Amino acid sequence: MPRETLPRKSASRTDPSRGEFDRMPILARFFPHDKISDMHAFSNFIGPLLGLGAEPRDLTFVQISLRGVVVFIAALIMVRLGHKRSLSRKTAFDAVLLVILASVLSRAINGSAAFFATLGGGLVLVLLHRLLALIAFHSHRFGCLIKGLPEVIIDDGDFVLATMRRNHISTHDVEEDMRLSLRDDDVSKVKKARVERSGDISFIRK
Repeated sequence: MPRETLPRKSASRTDPSRGEFDRMPILARFFPHDKISDMHAFSNFIGPLLGLGAEPRDLTFVQISLRGVVVFIAALIMVRLGHKRSLSRKTAFDAVLLVILASVLSRAINGSAAFFATLGGGLVLVLLHRLLALIAFHSHRFGCLIKGLPEVIIDDGDFVLATMRRNHISTHDVEEDMRLSLRDDDVSKVKKARVERSGDISFIRK
């Protein structure tokens, strides 16, 4: 006759200290109590000033102004972390950074996105731009890929109309740049003219 077996009790008991650890708030696991208190005090102080967590329509003039000041300082730091070349918008690669960065940071001011997360996203864009610029510095082929190449529009005094048409540049545009750069509009005196990667037109006299 088979003998009925009773279920055994587990030999291992739950560690009460482990249960208390699991029930602790996440911050309390890694930071001492006084540090957490300071973080909560800072959050309670800065939150109402900047209107953190408030709907965009509920932000006051003072809150939006303070947000603008913080974003201005943050943007200045981000640009300084980048390099001066991005400010000159030498290529579309540089111009895109400024356009997107301005669009992203504006959301932090008007409250349509999380404030500190938006600042972090802007910082990531600046660091990405710097990384790609560094790669382009070491790789000419990669630099041509993201920045483009200059194109000849005047060759030995003659217009290269196919290139001009592709870049939507008329002869009047070229003559205007010649007057501004060379103080002359006689195409026959120009050996080479190029549309540079920045979109500017450069001239080399004969």
